[in-house]
Amino acid sequence: YVIIEDPAAMRDELYRKWDARQCLGRIYVAREGINAQMNVPEHEWDDFVTELRAIPEFEDIPFKIAVEDDGRSFLKLIIKVRKKIVADGLADGEYDVTNVGKHLTAKEWNEALGLDGTLVVDMRNHYESEVGHFEGAMTPEAETFREELPEVLEMLKGKEDQKVLLYCTGGIRCEKASAYLKHHGFKDVNQLHGGIIDYARQLKFEELPNKYHGKNFVFDERLGERISDEIISHCHQCGKPCDTQ
Repeated sequence: YVIIEDPAAMRDELYRKWDARQCLGRIYVAREGINAQMNVPEHEWDDFVTELRAIPEFEDIPFKIAVEDDGRSFLKLIIKVRKKIVADGLADGEYDVTNVGKHLTAKEWNEALGLDGTLVVDMRNHYESEVGHFEGAMTPEAETFREELPEVLEMLKGKEDQKVLLYCTGGIRCEKASAYLKHHGFKDVNQLHGGIIDYARQLKFEELPNKYHGKNFVFDERLGERISDEIISHCHQCGKPCDTQ
C-alpha cells in the first residue's frame, strides 16, 4: 500500500519495463498501491529488483516468493488500473488503511497461536480455507473480501479486548482487515507478515513447526501450493479426500 498519484502512467511505465523482461502475471495498480502476482525469468531477477526499487513508490516493496513453481503460473502479462487493489466495498476515507495491526514473524505467530483466548481468523474466501487453514482458525463462509469484512466483524462482536490473529495468502488482505478491525475498536490486532507464502519460507529457513494444514490456494494456473502433506477437504461429488480446486 502506497499512494500512486497517477496510476495510469505508472501502469504504462511498468508494462514497458516488464514486457521487455518477458515477465508474465496479473497486476492491479490503483491510487492506494499495487498488487502484483507475477513470474520473472530467473536470469532477469536481479535487474528486475534493481529497476523496480529505483521507482520511489516501490523502493521498499516486499516480495513473497512462491513455495512451488511448475513453470505454468501465468500465460501473459496483464496490468490493469483499478479503483482499489483489494475491493472492500467501502467508501474512501471510511477507515484509515495505514493504521494496521502488528506484523508477526512465523515464530511469533506460532507462539501467539498457543496463547489462551487468542482468536485466529482466516481472511480468505471459503473455497481457499476449505483446502487449507491454520489450526483453530475461524473460516468465514464469504465468497469475496467485501462480504467477509462485515461477516468477520459480526463473528468477533463482543471480543474487542481479546488478541486477534489475521492471516491470508500474502498479507495484502490482512493489511486492510486489521485496519478495519482497529477502526471498530479491537485493541490487540495482529497479522501474519507476508501471509501463508512467507510463513512457509520461514518454516524451512528456521526449521519451525508447521501449524498450517493442507494447501495454500493461489490465484493463478497452479491453484494451490502444498504447505503440508495433509489433505483436509473432500470431493464435492464423490466424497473422497481431495484438495484440487
